[in-house]
Amino acid sequence: MPTDTRPILVFDVNETLLDISTLTPLFSRLFNDGSILREWFAQLVLYSQTLTLSGLYTPFGEIGVSALRMVADIHGVEIADADIDELKTRMGKMPAYADVVPALTLLKEAGFRLVTLTNSESSESPTPLDKAGLSDFFERSFHVEAVRQFKPAPATYNLVAEALSVSTSELCLVACHLWDTIGAQAAGCQGAFLLRPHNALLPANHVPTPDYMADDLRTLAQQIIAQNTDS
Repeated sequence: MPTDTRPILVFDVNETLLDISTLTPLFSRLFNDGSILREWFAQLVLYSQTLTLSGLYTPFGEIGVSALRMVADIHGVEIADADIDELKTRMGKMPAYADVVPALTLLKEAGFRLVTLTNSESSESPTPLDKAGLSDFFERSFHVEAVRQFKPAPATYNLVAEALSVSTSELCLVACHLWDTIGAQAAGCQGAFLLRPHNALLPANHVPTPDYMADDLRTLAQQIIAQNTDS
């Protein structure tokens, strides 16, 4: 029997599958500027990675709350407990992008194994993926709390490989953040880069070029299928 050489597809969740722009009304109300959402998210990613580099760990959701308070201090805005509650509620029920279900359907029908890997901590059912109607597409969901490090630390991708009893070379990370595909490729995985708004390539030396790249998930899925199908 021939060996299946198709990679196991490991999907990032926040902004790759789930639409964080649904948080914009909160930032518009608090700061009179919805674009502050991007500043907050950048600080959230920056300080999660800083903690990992420093050998420290705080759950992603807690960093998100603290980052909101920090950004509010920078802009001279008062944050109430009700605002924190709204952030948590909105983060817990982000919808899937319109291209997600068609893309995942194509990949499942083509016989690919699908899992997720997220910096967000695990939660009780219904999970954000449950609420977005995506859980049934994935055989497993991985959370970095198991290694107490955030992506793009090598341990996060190795977590998935070890749990699935494969090498990292048998995984392909699908993400809209280049720092995530860089980390995955440096750990031995393939990288599939989704060019969501506010994300782009980094034209610098020694930055690995993604194996697949497209500006919508359905096209990216078609690329992956085409390059892993016997002619």
